[in-house]
Amino acid sequence: MGDAVLLLNVAVKNDYVSVNENLHSEEGNGYKKIRFIGKMSLKGIDSAFHVAGTKPGLEIWCIENLQLVPVPHPSHGKFYSGSSYLILNTIMLRTGILQHDIHYWLGNAVTEVDATMASDKALELGMALGPYTVQYREVQGLETQKFLSYFKPCIIPIEGVFSSRAGERNSDAYQISLLTCKGDHIVHVKEVPFSRSSLNHNDVFILDTASKIFLFSGCNSSIQERAKALDVVQYIKDNKHSGKCAVATIEDGKFVSDPDVGEFWNLFGGYAPMPKDLPYAVQTEPETSSGKITIKGQLCETGTDTLNKEMLDTDKCYMLDTDSEIFVWMGKNTSISERKTSISAAEEFLRSQGRSTGTKLISITEGLETAAFRSFFSSWPQKVQPRLYDEGRGKVAAIFKHQGYDVKELPEEDFQPLIDCSGILKVWRVNGDELYPLPMARETMFYSGDCYIVQYIYPEDGREENLFYAWLGRDSVMEDRVDVISHMNTIGDSTKRDPVLAQVFQGKEPSQFLSILKILVIYKGGLSPRYKRFLEEKGVIDETYDKEKIALFQIQGTCPDSMQAIQVDSVSSSLNSCYCYILQTGTSAFTWMGNLSSSRDHDLLDRIVDLLNPWWQPTSIREGSETDDFWNALGGKAEYRRDKEIKKYIEDPHLFMCSFSRGDLKVKEIFNFTQDDLTTEDILLLDCHEEVYVWRGRHSSDELKKQVFTFGLKFLEMDVLDEGLSLETPIYIVTEGHEPPFFTCFFSWDSSKSKLHGNSFERKLAILKGKSRKVEAPIMKSRKAPIGNSLGSTRGNSIFANGLDRSGSPRSGFTNPHLKQFDNRRFSSPIVKSSVLSASLSSPSQIVGVQWANPSEIDASLLVLPYERLKVVSNVPATGIDVTKREAYLSEEEFKEKFKMTKSAFYALPKWRQNKHKLSLHLF
Repeated sequence: MGDAVLLLNVAVKNDYVSVNENLHSEEGNGYKKIRFIGKMSLKGIDSAFHVAGTKPGLEIWCIENLQLVPVPHPSHGKFYSGSSYLILNTIMLRTGILQHDIHYWLGNAVTEVDATMASDKALELGMALGPYTVQYREVQGLETQKFLSYFKPCIIPIEGVFSSRAGERNSDAYQISLLTCKGDHIVHVKEVPFSRSSLNHNDVFILDTASKIFLFSGCNSSIQERAKALDVVQYIKDNKHSGKCAVATIEDGKFVSDPDVGEFWNLFGGYAPMPKDLPYAVQTEPETSSGKITIKGQLCETGTDTLNKEMLDTDKCYMLDTDSEIFVWMGKNTSISERKTSISAAEEFLRSQGRSTGTKLISITEGLETAAFRSFFSSWPQKVQPRLYDEGRGKVAAIFKHQGYDVKELPEEDFQPLIDCSGILKVWRVNGDELYPLPMARETMFYSGDCYIVQYIYPEDGREENLFYAWLGRDSVMEDRVDVISHMNTIGDSTKRDPVLAQVFQGKEPSQFLSILKILVIYKGGLSPRYKRFLEEKGVIDETYDKEKIALFQIQGTCPDSMQAIQVDSVSSSLNSCYCYILQTGTSAFTWMGNLSSSRDHDLLDRIVDLLNPWWQPTSIREGSETDDFWNALGGKAEYRRDKEIKKYIEDPHLFMCSFSRGDLKVKEIFNFTQDDLTTEDILLLDCHEEVYVWRGRHSSDELKKQVFTFGLKFLEMDVLDEGLSLETPIYIVTEGHEPPFFTCFFSWDSSKSKLHGNSFERKLAILKGKSRKVEAPIMKSRKAPIGNSLGSTRGNSIFANGLDRSGSPRSGFTNPHLKQFDNRRFSSPIVKSSVLSASLSSPSQIVGVQWANPSEIDASLLVLPYERLKVVSNVPATGIDVTKREAYLSEEEFKEKFKMTKSAFYALPKWRQNKHKLSLHLF
């Protein structure tokens, strides 16, 4: 049957989720999809749920006459206060797996019978979807943020009872209403009495009349709340007025000669001052209890304040009381009747205890515990538990392998860069409290004991953008790590626009970083004076790379535009059957190919050998055929890994709003986020699991802007979603208006929105009133030196430091005006102190910057120079040349003599082959 890819699917037939015992294959993209279907009885489950949750999106039912009635899509978001509803939200994860959240909503005037039925039906729906779902109890006016995010911008409950029969729908007869809006990202809308006494200075109010909608903003309300209230105004205008009514904004305290203000107060019988009230006090999080747990419907306390996972029996249900939330945990082996009893007992407990109606009730099935639930248990395993589909995929793979089928995982997709990777690269190494610019030939050769700054300049939307990385070696000392961030901030502040800043640890480099560098060589040891001093103080042997000594390199990467050579310990246990290695033994070398490595790995191995040392003639060895010389060089044969580490499944991203309170980071998740949630006054954090982005709005406070890296670091420490985030996860700092494509790809992005004029309220008001969007010109910063020349040397965009072509083909359409400005001189490469942002000019003999539009068409007017003057090491070196194109200055005759080919034939070769020839002739 050949290679197979597993696809788990569920089908319903005759009240059962049936099992297809046979293999059903579908050809596609060179692979076969194997459908293996699990089995679960649906007897006793409402027939309305038999096909529920099969597609992404919202499904809503209402309880009417003790029956479930589907709510048509045009009526989604309309909730009657006398009814109860069941809401299912299904989303498609990156893996193609469907994830479900179930909510049951209880109106303020709902009957107890309907409320109980909604709770029972939520459990039935959970069973129909396979028990791995979470159910939330929603009470009118106190809904969860997740629930409200389904119905942006808001829900406005309607008085009365839902009716599905034609002619019996509740009348939507128009009447004046006064609404209060609370919330800066998700809005809680509540109707209040139409009276002057309902108004206050702290909230935002909407007065909806037949001809005009008034927005009244209390003087103590926030800009974000006012902006979100405008979304509600737009919603009311579109849905109740068919988009045809006037809108007026009233600002608390400003009542001078404005006709809209007079009209507003006349509706309340005339203006009278409102009583003064204090601004909202700083909201403090309620102290959460350690949690009390009870068993089944009897609610028997466990009698202990210390909770651990072992207390939870898979045959029982438990209730965890945390004051602000009640969790009902249901073991896998419990029946639906036991679960209903437990939910009823929990609801009765809330009523009997006189608890606030705002207390959340959340039902969880064993295996799908939320991070909030797990946080109350002292001994809950820290390792992230595999999801249901991971477990199922593993079990199904085992079954197929046992039956003789060769089952493999889907191949990893090659990373596709989202920015132009043929721009300008500059690199500095932290050298004590100074920066040392790396020469071009060594810009992508790092040491694990050092820290580096990488500046990358690339074209985007007709302008130059800057991307800075602070790369922290695994063995680097803390002083260098602190300084490299400080230096990066200083250099970033000197650039023309707000650059993207990133902190990257060795071994956790993001794919975008590797695509920019194309090849990355990491040597052991370091050159930093602080690193050397640390080794001396600790009495540790300095293992810094020496080309004359034994060294072992692990080769990895995805393509010639992204490959790495990482020096590892020179012992047999460092090997892995899934990789290729280069073993340097002084003047000679071995290449070792693991049995599980691919032909692509072998190609990368050959390329890196040529780049590391073109004079090597390595002895090629396949795993299992090693010589004694090979093992002796590694200190003898030993056991090593023979399996590749499986890449952890990456969840969908999560967006959080960030703030500091008493020195602690506070985060609030924004569910079902969109670009509009990036409010210009805020700092937000996008958790993409493999990297974290801290987004700073243009109008956020200067104090918050200074702490953006701290936000990212503290977020990693908190690990709010309990997803096992590493403290070495890359952190990006992104500024509004300069979002890179590898950030905007997580949104449906409209670049014009990030360029609108004014704060979030002013922007939305202009759109609401039909005014054209005013686009701000980018804020230009004062600069001490032109971009690309602020520190160190400038490198052209056509040739990469290690000799690889940055784009793989001649680049057109990208020019750097600053290179033109300095086309007859270059900056020298002294040791640059971090406080110095300008560099001194060197002699014209170090000129670079000739722009080669097409390498195969060399300017005939170029000076012709002899080979002996063009060599890298020459007694009489040529001056005033482009050192990246030494061969171009040879005469045609001498070029043919040295290269054994014409110039046209040479420039038709791949860049890596060109560089191999140049290296052998000492021209690179």
